[in-house]
Amino acid sequence: MSPEERRAFGARVAQLRKGRGMSQDQLAAAINRTASWVSQVERGVQPVVRLDVLQLLASGLGVSIQALRPDAPGSTGPESAPSDQSNDLDLARLSLSGHPALDALLADRPREGAPDLAQLAADVEQLWQLTHDARFAELSLTITEVLPRLERAARTTGGGTYEIHLLLSQAYQAVAAAFVRQDEADAAWVAADRAIRAAEQSGQPLHVFASIYRLAHVFVRLRRLDQADHTAGGAVTALRTHMSATNPTPETLSVLGSLHLVLALAAARGGQREQARKEIANAREVAAQLGEDRNDFNLEFGPTNVEIQAVSTAIDLGDAGEALDLGQRINAEHLSPERRSRLLIDLGRAHAQRRHVGEAIDCLLQAEELAPESIRTHVAARATIRELILVAGRSAPSELVKLAKRANATG
Repeated sequence: MSPEERRAFGARVAQLRKGRGMSQDQLAAAINRTASWVSQVERGVQPVVRLDVLQLLASGLGVSIQALRPDAPGSTGPESAPSDQSNDLDLARLSLSGHPALDALLADRPREGAPDLAQLAADVEQLWQLTHDARFAELSLTITEVLPRLERAARTTGGGTYEIHLLLSQAYQAVAAAFVRQDEADAAWVAADRAIRAAEQSGQPLHVFASIYRLAHVFVRLRRLDQADHTAGGAVTALRTHMSATNPTPETLSVLGSLHLVLALAAARGGQREQARKEIANAREVAAQLGEDRNDFNLEFGPTNVEIQAVSTAIDLGDAGEALDLGQRINAEHLSPERRSRLLIDLGRAHAQRRHVGEAIDCLLQAEELAPESIRTHVAARATIRELILVAGRSAPSELVKLAKRANATG
């Protein structure tokens, strides 16, 4: 932005703020910035180029990005996915709507024999594999077949109900994880809540905690950061109290470390720099005690995943240089395509923050090659692509323009 453009933009921000009867202090509080930052923006000193910051400012003023800056692309904030657009998980959303097995509640229906637990377990494993591979369209279709069978079996089977409830919890955890990744937080909330209930009925307490981890991620996505902190923090306290009296298992450490990571995410999204770094340090300590990368409860927790989350946390805190330094030291080849793709997306975000357009494009293209649906459905990835288009302007490289079209990030 030129000095004239910054001054014109700042005048527009001041006009909209005053029109809403807000002081600079009130606007600053609404967007987790300082009054000094708002003052600098309005005076044309502080440029606002990044689309996520534009979205944040527009949300605080109660207007669209276009009302704030008419030449900007469409809204790209974390909560701005249009509700009228189709989604790869639309079928899965329908499967969660209403009661999952009404006919099984009828009193005159006979109880059925034991289901094929091995087949149901294989079906749930497939749900998780599709989730880890970010193959959301295929996952959605599979969910419509697997969930009704599990829900029906839980209500009509004479034996093996504990095992069925455990499989049901695992299935809903996969669904919740997928919905969070596609920015469908309301559906993810339903799935996580059902996962918690089924895990408790299974008699497997650590699965309850793993489901709570999924719920905490829902609250982060909804920007209900106090609820995320309360949910994950309460689980951490309970686990640590339990661990003080017993020798923790690797599974317990995996859940505990993952909960510290979601607490770090919530703190970073809330701009709580010291708390975010503290939680990353706590997770590193747990990962060191664990000593290896594991996939207990499909959490993919271990030393590598902690560093991946440290990269994401640094980006959320605006420390792009630190994020890139951390990313260069990570070897994530043994992790799932979704997790490796997420790391590349985050590195692309960091390069975009530093205005390294070529490097950012390269990271995003690698992420797309690993998990194409992640790029098309990941809100931060699309926001980064739009930001790069905005920064590059008419000189945007052809590969970036093509990527934006494939990711539906052109408007």
